[in-house]
Amino acid sequence: MTLQCAAAWQRPPGGGPSHEGCLYRNGIKRVLDVLLASTMLLLLSPLFLALMLWIGLDTKGGVFFRQKRVGRGKRYFEILKFRTMRADAPRDVPTHLLAEPDRYITRPGRFLRRTSLDELPQLLNILKGDMSFVGPRPALWNQFDLIEARDRYGANDVPQGLTGWAQVNGRDEVSIARKAELDGEYAKKISFLFDCKCMLLTVGSVLRHRGVVEGGTGELERRTKERGALNTAEEINDARNG
Repeated sequence: MTLQCAAAWQRPPGGGPSHEGCLYRNGIKRVLDVLLASTMLLLLSPLFLALMLWIGLDTKGGVFFRQKRVGRGKRYFEILKFRTMRADAPRDVPTHLLAEPDRYITRPGRFLRRTSLDELPQLLNILKGDMSFVGPRPALWNQFDLIEARDRYGANDVPQGLTGWAQVNGRDEVSIARKAELDGEYAKKISFLFDCKCMLLTVGSVLRHRGVVEGGTGELERRTKERGALNTAEEINDARNG
């Protein structure tokens, strides 16, 4: 139990996280994540297998795209997504800067990106405990500006999520500073009802394809060049889009 939550048992109402909020944050949330992820993997297994088969038959390369991300407590883990680009995509070039971007995005990839189904494998990350359904979106290991900004709001100290408060309030349309502020707001307000609100708003955002901007926000590209670059065009593009 965190010191903040331990202190909540002696704090008057309205002075910080509630007792119920601390119980949810430190136990109930994880139990619900496991139950929901297990149920969804079971129910969606036919779709999961069909997408794997489609990706595998369409182009050479692995079915999954793995990427180093920053989890709770700034611990690293590998996030999983369905692969959406060809294995021969140019290295270190964002998708929108390619001379022929459509040449490298696969047919399944277009569909997966449009529907956000490329995120489906993250149910495995949730089941493993790397992520939660709701929380700040895991930053790429070298999104230094976002990581530093989140530190100021305590947003690196909570479970990172498949979706979050920043995701449903602009996603790539907001600045890094604003994104970190929204993530911090979530970190302070974690509760069952707030998580439900985020998930319901996410469904609406996905259906409207709202908030996704090619290129995203922040200083990733400049600072990546300074510190060593990412590995593939898909990795740079994916890092920008969260």
